[in-house]
Amino acid sequence: MRWQRALLALLKERKDQSIALAIDTSNRPSRPVLIQNIIKLFEKLRPDTLLVQADFKIRDVSPVGVATLKYFKHGKSSYTEVLEWAAAQKIDTLFYITDVTGYFYEELEVNYEVFWLVPDDYMPRVPFGKLIRVA
Repeated sequence: MRWQRALLALLKERKDQSIALAIDTSNRPSRPVLIQNIIKLFEKLRPDTLLVQADFKIRDVSPVGVATLKYFKHGKSSYTEVLEWAAAQKIDTLFYITDVTGYFYEELEVNYEVFWLVPDDYMPRVPFGKLIRVA
């Protein structure tokens, strides 16, 4: 329950900032209900949030309340395109639901906050930003 309070506080603290929620769709998650509940939380607290669905490329960007998730089975994931998109859109804070097994270009500059929401018991190292285990 701690992660829910932490996420709730982060969203409330950023009420005047632009935020986005990205989801790694390269594999079907082990906890799809958990992912849906996170999306509903964003929809309720920040209905202006854009939901980015991506695997090795961005598949869809839509408002959090109207998006329909589609997962793929290839397991390839790259964070580069989403991170570049967030910079181009001037996103202040990016929340990324992923297992953190994807890759990105090392030279990429990230000048905004990134929170990696990991829906597994495994706690990987994140390349930058902050990790929140949502399991």
